[in-house]
Amino acid sequence: MNIRNLEPKSLWSHFADLNAVPRPSKKEERVIQFMMDFGSKLGLETIQDSIGNVVIKKPASRGMEDKETIILQSHLDMVHQKNGDTKFDFDTQGIEMIINNDWVHANGTTLGADNGIGVAAIMALLSSTTIDHPALEAMFTIDEETGMTGAMHLDPSNFSGTILLNLDTEDDDELSIGCAGGIDTNTTYDYQEVAVKENFNCYEITVKGLLGGHSGMDIDKGRANANKLMNRVLHHLQKEMYFQLISIDGGSLRNAIPRESKAVLAIHPDFKAEFELQFTTITAEIKAEFKTIEEDLQLSLDATPMAVKAVSDNDKKRIINIIYGVHNGVFRLSPDIEGLVETSSSLARVIVKDGSFITQSLQRSSVESSKNDVANTIRATFESAGCDVVQNGDYPGWQPNAGSTILNIMNDLYISKYNEQPQVKACHAGLECGILSQHLPKVDMISFGPNIRAAHSPDEKVQISSVQKFWDYLLDTLKLIPSKVE
Repeated sequence: MNIRNLEPKSLWSHFADLNAVPRPSKKEERVIQFMMDFGSKLGLETIQDSIGNVVIKKPASRGMEDKETIILQSHLDMVHQKNGDTKFDFDTQGIEMIINNDWVHANGTTLGADNGIGVAAIMALLSSTTIDHPALEAMFTIDEETGMTGAMHLDPSNFSGTILLNLDTEDDDELSIGCAGGIDTNTTYDYQEVAVKENFNCYEITVKGLLGGHSGMDIDKGRANANKLMNRVLHHLQKEMYFQLISIDGGSLRNAIPRESKAVLAIHPDFKAEFELQFTTITAEIKAEFKTIEEDLQLSLDATPMAVKAVSDNDKKRIINIIYGVHNGVFRLSPDIEGLVETSSSLARVIVKDGSFITQSLQRSSVESSKNDVANTIRATFESAGCDVVQNGDYPGWQPNAGSTILNIMNDLYISKYNEQPQVKACHAGLECGILSQHLPKVDMISFGPNIRAAHSPDEKVQISSVQKFWDYLLDTLKLIPSKVE
């Protein structure tokens, strides 16, 4: 079945058009132009602000002119990740989509449902000639996934709306009214390079097959971090035998739980049997621990071409100990909201290559002081070992407003439509609402969306029936928007 034949057809057709346009974070020029052309062809007021966000405005339907103006918001960029054995060029190719029963996923890559389904829903509203709606101000932000710079540098003068609907939540029974803020910690350390010892042989260790996922939404699910697993292997080997460390390359994106890591090391041929035994021992130990969650976890050992340079022995020990000591995972649960991760840190990237040891990690919290605490914890770990630390990309959380007018409207609507209570909650992901609320302090905000699973990973998928539910719910919400307050 063709994606464009799914219901609602307009939404899915726009999603297919959008997914044909490469749109990695910080390389959004093509998708910005795509959206500018889209708005212009509809004859609607279309604006690109100085940072690259696109705003498209559509007047109210006849009879809806007295309703409050609605800001509809989604981000244009998507996380680009693929499986190690998938051949795909995100800079030139459109996403290859596959229908599997009630789900749409991609062929070995991220799908872009985060936040492409939200973008497509807004496009369907803007292009419709039959849907009743108040005046709409569509806000398409850029670079949400790698720093939220679009939201950070938004021009608020382009908006007059009093209610903002953010279409970037990933459970269709959830109304989000709060989110975590975040800060990036980037570290560097220049290690001493030495020659690989004569007659040593090189081997590559690979960790792959992990679930990965969103480092905010999935951080409490007990999933393995490939960087930490690889370091655990190296730490065990270091205790049991001598080897030289050549390189490490683990993880991919700052906001994704690492799925894969590779390390190259060198050993004397006389230690080969012991090396293989110790690798088998630690591999069995790790697999036993994660057998319930990480069913496809693979740890492999293969001979690889000889290297010339290695990490000095002192720096090898220093690097392995740093990675072992740095916190990864949940840091603190919320004492006020049951089940909510308040604060966390994710070690997203580890590189050891050509004399440089580099890491990237992301700390999140819905409480500003706790965010600073975990960020200081990570900083102290690296600085105490002599690393240079730069922390940037700081963005605020979104404080819940239980008295929100749009929350009350959508809560009651959900109960009447589905005969059950929605989940009204804050999330541990970094929604743009925290930043947008600073630009638009008088705007009432809420976030919702369809069921999306495994965002930020090649297993990402969106549920077809849930998209229909989300669409119907969105249309009914627009009908209930209150009249303007004079």
